[in-house]
Amino acid sequence: MQCQICNKPATVHLTEIVNGEKIERHLCEQCAQNEGITIKTHVPLDELLNNIVSAQEQADELADLCCPQCNLSWAEFRKAGQLGCPNDYLAFERPLRSLIERAHEGAHIHVGRVPRHANSTTSSQVKLRRLRQDLQKAVEQEDYENAARLRDEIQNLN
Repeated sequence: MQCQICNKPATVHLTEIVNGEKIERHLCEQCAQNEGITIKTHVPLDELLNNIVSAQEQADELADLCCPQCNLSWAEFRKAGQLGCPNDYLAFERPLRSLIERAHEGAHIHVGRVPRHANSTTSSQVKLRRLRQDLQKAVEQEDYENAARLRDEIQNLN
């Protein structure tokens, strides 16, 4: 298959459905990047296998997780999307934390939103607070390169 822009061999194949109509695009890597399409690099096989094994081990561990008070299992929570009692927050603390962090871009504490009509000072204060939390987390995890980058970003905001 050829790139629809430059006629080089197409390595990126996209399928979009717009108003019920299927639109296919075939692009080479360079034209895809020029169109703003980010391309993930291939994951090495050993890393992929390690991720699969790790995910299976974690799934097996979570399958046994159950609230001692209401007997809600982790699988039932995932299926229903609702917790059964206040004790579930403690029973499922570790897996819930990772879900919350993913949903809130790494934050595990709700800090609220900044209203759209807020002035730039308010939004920069919120950004500064989040950067400081990220910095503290990076230092705790001994990720010093990220910590240095965050420190510099905080200094630029001050």
